[in-house]
Amino acid sequence: MKLDAAFFDSLSRLRLAMGHKSSMNLTGNRKSVQKGSSTEFSDFREYMPGDDIRRIDWNAYGRLDRLYVKEYMEEKEAVVSILLDTSASMDYGENKKSELACRLAAAMAYLGLNNMDRVVVYDMQKMEAPFVAGGGKRVFPRLADWLEQRKSEGIADIRKAVERMQVKGPGVTILISDFLQEDFLDGEKQAAERLLRFLSYHRQKAVFLHVLAGEELSVDLTGTRNFIDMEEKSTLHLTVDAASIRVYERALEEFISGLKRACGGAGAFYAVCDTRMDFNRLIFENLRMLYDI
Repeated sequence: MKLDAAFFDSLSRLRLAMGHKSSMNLTGNRKSVQKGSSTEFSDFREYMPGDDIRRIDWNAYGRLDRLYVKEYMEEKEAVVSILLDTSASMDYGENKKSELACRLAAAMAYLGLNNMDRVVVYDMQKMEAPFVAGGGKRVFPRLADWLEQRKSEGIADIRKAVERMQVKGPGVTILISDFLQEDFLDGEKQAAERLLRFLSYHRQKAVFLHVLAGEELSVDLTGTRNFIDMEEKSTLHLTVDAASIRVYERALEEFISGLKRACGGAGAFYAVCDTRMDFNRLIFENLRMLYDI
């Protein structure tokens, strides 16, 4: 992963929008449903014996001749879950999809850690052994090393991976994948809707980062070719001409549109992440709606 200090300096100014208030019992930078001692005012209530007298509102006492205390929103740690597709199909493109996926995972993880969130990064094929990090960005180098060790091979099942997540309260769940699996390709809207309902039930703000290679988004192959399924290892012998490219482009447009509509209907975030795109532009422009700035 080629991410420099200037990039992280710019990233430090952003924060992932959560969509839910946190209910975790750990200190962090997110506003909780609980009352506590942060500096953001929440409400007044009548004074009760044992309350901190420093919270008494003496102006209110002067007007009403009764003691009231100020309540503040307590700051709690939120959870950012990142699920990384490591299937063989991600190892494709002159600029590998797997490389962009890891860079996206690193950027999203850094955003969470920099804002004192708990970050859990999953390899979709090894859900039982996630990388769990908290306590700030000092742990980021170890997380980056863990991402560097990911290999794109075999088959990942996105639905089963999501169902095996360790969900403990509201948070953000970020799926980074090419979504090139039978469920999504044959009935992408229905598969995505089921996944989104599951995440909504568990109070997760869903983020779909759809990683596609430039060669997949803009096909310029012609002639007779052997197409090899990178996961199933099966081979298809095809002649590629202008008509077949148009069929492919329509199918790709329907695939992307189906995922986009499903996410839009569920209030989830969706973005196509093109391996040809400048990474800074992708993070700071195309994904800008992800952030509380």
